[in-house]
Amino acid sequence: MKQMNPKVLAIGALAGLTAVLLVYGATTQPLLFILFGALSALPILIVGLGWGNAAVITAVVVASVIGAIWQSVYFGIFTLVMTLIPAWLSHLANLARPASELGGPDHLMAWYPLSDIMLHLCGLTAATVVIVGAIMGYNADLVGQVVDAYVGAVNQQSPDLQLDPIAIAKMKSLMLYTIPIAWGMIWVMMLLAAYYVAIRIVAASKHNLRPREDIPSSLRMNRNAIFVFLVAIVAIFFGGVIGLIAAAILGAFGAGFLISGFASLHFRTRGKDWRIPVLFLCYLASFLLTLPLFIILVLGLYDTRKAISLTPNKNADTSKPTNTKI
Repeated sequence: MKQMNPKVLAIGALAGLTAVLLVYGATTQPLLFILFGALSALPILIVGLGWGNAAVITAVVVASVIGAIWQSVYFGIFTLVMTLIPAWLSHLANLARPASELGGPDHLMAWYPLSDIMLHLCGLTAATVVIVGAIMGYNADLVGQVVDAYVGAVNQQSPDLQLDPIAIAKMKSLMLYTIPIAWGMIWVMMLLAAYYVAIRIVAASKHNLRPREDIPSSLRMNRNAIFVFLVAIVAIFFGGVIGLIAAAILGAFGAGFLISGFASLHFRTRGKDWRIPVLFLCYLASFLLTLPLFIILVLGLYDTRKAISLTPNKNADTSKPTNTKI
């Protein structure tokens, strides 16, 4: 943590003000909820990665207090939930210890593995989806009302088109579990994108506490995440509240393995002449078809490992050779 001073606290307060405004924008613009929600994580991540725990704690407190005073206590709590994940991620990213404790060279520092950060990100995202869903009163009746409204709008525009009641019932059942899966996947992807952008910003400003990493080689999922993912697949068939919680977990961790699979694909094709066209075709096919996404998911499940970023200790002899991974 950098030394706490009024400048650091002021930077944290400004980040908190920016975050609460973006959270408010997310609540007033339902169609842009995910975008504004992810953008609200960006100022929190920037101050956390660049100015340490004092600044990020200030940002979270200021955002929550302003939200509670400006709107309501519930909005303040919602703002707190929205800002805690990026705050915790920035804290984890700044953790480091001597590499000698892990069997590495004495003159290097080992940083918290990106694979473990991904594990925390997926777990916290799934928990947030469950909490927000509980606050919203998400259940089969709510989904049914949304589907009925959609069917009513379709019938008004096309009176001759009458949807089968059995098909409508199946649609309601499918949407009940598809929505939390989609929420979990989108949130993980957006928060990771915000984390990446924040790292680039603080690195460009020379305030980064954690060194920039080679994402294709280091971004993998923790091996323990496989068991969580498999348990969620089984639990979703129980239905009810357990099934909804499992759906949120399945979406969040599924996104983690998908991202890991794409990172692994980038790493495996590095240096190949055919790399660009293959990557382009993989991304294009993944947007259009389900099978390529499943293959990338399997690749992410297969290639799980822990890559630790190493940097020279400030008090060490930098003339010694430096490795980048343990």
